[in-house]
Amino acid sequence: MPAPRTTTSARKFLGRLSLPERNFVADALRTETVGGVLLLAAAVVALIWANVPALHSSYEAVRDFHIGPGSLGLDLSIEHWAADGLLAVFFFVAGIELKRELVAGDLRDPKAALLPVVAALCGMAVPALVYTVTNVIGGGSLVGWAVPTATDIAFALAVLAVIGTSLPSALRAFLLTLAVVDDLFAILIIAVFFTSDINFVALAGAVVGLIVFWLLIRKGIRGWYVYVPLALVIWGLMYNSGIHATIAGVAMGLMLRCTRREGESRSPGESIEHLVRPLSAGLAVPLFALFSAGVAVSGSALGEVFTQPETLGIVLGLVVGKALGIFGGTWLTARFTRASLSEDLSWPDVFAVATLAGIGFTVSLLIGELAFEGTPELTDKAKASVLVGSLIAAMLATVLLKVRNAKYRALYEAEERDEDLDGIPDIYEQDNPAYHLRMAEIYERKAAEHRRLAEVSGGASEGDDGPA
Repeated sequence: MPAPRTTTSARKFLGRLSLPERNFVADALRTETVGGVLLLAAAVVALIWANVPALHSSYEAVRDFHIGPGSLGLDLSIEHWAADGLLAVFFFVAGIELKRELVAGDLRDPKAALLPVVAALCGMAVPALVYTVTNVIGGGSLVGWAVPTATDIAFALAVLAVIGTSLPSALRAFLLTLAVVDDLFAILIIAVFFTSDINFVALAGAVVGLIVFWLLIRKGIRGWYVYVPLALVIWGLMYNSGIHATIAGVAMGLMLRCTRREGESRSPGESIEHLVRPLSAGLAVPLFALFSAGVAVSGSALGEVFTQPETLGIVLGLVVGKALGIFGGTWLTARFTRASLSEDLSWPDVFAVATLAGIGFTVSLLIGELAFEGTPELTDKAKASVLVGSLIAAMLATVLLKVRNAKYRALYEAEERDEDLDGIPDIYEQDNPAYHLRMAEIYERKAAEHRRLAEVSGGASEGDDGPA
């Protein structure tokens, strides 16, 4: 007779977040949602500005206007400043997010980190594979394989805000973690595959600047007047080195301390992120969209998106590859690690979020510019395909999320309920005896008030002799 197996309890994923993690995610996503709405508005303005005949020439004139010190190699167009300069702020925030996730968030625990990391990797590998297969079959260029690999968290959250779905915090946190890991690998792709000639003198200067930046942080030196000029010098050297300048942003973000010490309500990294995130989400990313999303959207141009292998590969990569990659990676990881889905959610919920991750606006536009550099016509078509693919992914996700919105609303309301008005959702206090005592007192007061009103109402009825 075989020995009985010892069963281990299956690990849960997409379960309720801890209260500190929930509060952090809510704060971060609130800013990103506002930034996402601004991003959508900027994209719409760019499309109108670039496609109205009377305005088209002015859009190109502003976008291509050069400004900056040529002696420092920084005589750049406005479009170039937006892509290399403003997006460095975006990736600086992404670096802080990643550092926090690694030392204090979900990625700190290797077992908990495995699922979102694998899901994000599959969510990048499968779109790249879809693009490659489409272009091998269609005889297109393979240089754009990385364009559909990115997820735009701000755009995705803007879609959630517009459609009004009450997505539970666990699914929002999963989407945010996916985007953080996605941003990390997007940076690696940019650094490895889109770096041409390297100026080692400038690169050495940037490395020295980063070391000084790190030493100042280690010494506890404070003051924006120290770090902002140093960051600008590091960025300028990194740009002139031939490596994409956004690498400087993520490197500095990763250097900040994101663990709290005794007496700190926030770590330095969290404090700086709190200050810089509105600048990134509210200014840097929308301005990048304004000068990158202005492409022709005529009927013939949109038709070419589905007939040219490069553009079709981008659309299929975002719409099909992202959904299948993230969902498949999540399911396989859960299957082989014996992790079980939270009882409050189901696998269609995971697929809906995976579909939403197919919105790859900001970083996809950036990679498209780098991949098809030197071929302006193909660059514009790639941008159009990113817009089309993101729009289709947003529409599909809207349908899938709306189907389950009643369930999401119930979960969201349960997460937010605070009947004792102490600022902590009741769901986090269910094991606290003091909470149950407070609730008993509240219910007793309500019952007493109800009895008093009933007595007053009854007395009035007995004393009422009716109309004369």
